Amino acid sequence: MVLKFSVSDATFERSPGQDGEVYAANLVDQRHGGPITIGYGRYGPNETLNETMAVHDVMLVLEGRLSVESKVGTVTAGSGEIVYMPKGEKVSIRSHDDGAMTAYVTYPHWQEPG
Repeated sequence: MVLKFSVSDATFERSPGQDGEVYAANLVDQRHGGPITIGYGRYGPNETLNETMAVHDVMLVLEGRLSVESKVGTVTAGSGEIVYMPKGEKVSIRSHDDGAMTAYVTYPHWQEPG
């Protein structure tokens, strides 16, 4: 079945293990029978998420800017740009003054369905 989503379809929840203004909203996950998770992420201004990637993650910045630091350096992405973070990579994702909105695709699923 072909599905279409927009940000208005998303129900954001605080990203697991985070105290700051970092939220995620899965729209497609294992409940839909496919091998990937698709959703939106929302970062408040000047938030940082430190993570060792448990899955392969593709993040498309829709609004704002994010910087992703890893052992090989830092990349900064703005609206329309994509960041790929491979499984096992230790990253620090930092939003800038205006925060950020992203769309993501992970393989395999990053979270058990709730």
